[in-house]
Amino acid sequence: MMTRFGTMALAGALLAGSAGLAETFEYQIGETVFEGYVARPAGAAQGTVLIVHDWDGVNAHEIARADAMAAEGYVGIALDLFGRDAVLEEMADYQRETGALYADRTEFRARIEGGIAAAAALDGVPADMVLTGYCFGGAAVLEAARAGIEMAGFVSFHGGLATPDGQDYTATAAPILVLHGSADPVPGSGMADLATLLEELDAAEVDHETRIFGSARHAFTVEGGRDWDPAANEGAEAALLEFLATRF
Repeated sequence: MMTRFGTMALAGALLAGSAGLAETFEYQIGETVFEGYVARPAGAAQGTVLIVHDWDGVNAHEIARADAMAAEGYVGIALDLFGRDAVLEEMADYQRETGALYADRTEFRARIEGGIAAAAALDGVPADMVLTGYCFGGAAVLEAARAGIEMAGFVSFHGGLATPDGQDYTATAAPILVLHGSADPVPGSGMADLATLLEELDAAEVDHETRIFGSARHAFTVEGGRDWDPAANEGAEAALLEFLATRF
């Protein structure tokens, strides 16, 4: 049976064929079934790069990112935080799914941790992992960092930056890389929010680095979107690869 992103995953698998094996995988957290995507390099993997999706779920963007990681010699795994059967057709659907997790941080963390555990259980997946994410996924990366989840590193691409009341970075035990556009207009993702985040990371003595891309708006990595910025995307991808080289 073709799943909600099965057609795109199949296309991704065909495109990644020259690099290695690409396929979907299912896992369960509580009563909910989730569906992720894994792309493996042709040779020995240098490490694992986990990818948390934007607010519209796992789609061609995340599949392409996982394939790109496989082409660089890493296992690339797109995690699903909404569930295989989530209806994701329009903005109201995206707001419903993200809003539910922002309102229930315990469930938010359980889904992140469950996805990581499912990825780690796959055959041939290196235990050394870096967690990355885009937009909503970037906020998920910072949530995981604050939760003290064990990773080799955390990378947020144009993510939500605000720290919820009662949270901090004192449990964070791995470096954080923040890749952000200077013209991001989304509430909780502006330059003032970034400055506050950096102050919090300094106060918690967390190793961190920020790359700011001038005039880039929110979703600058999403090709075909209104915020697509090829130069900023290229710079962010280069920064990611530099970061990965230090973590594995």
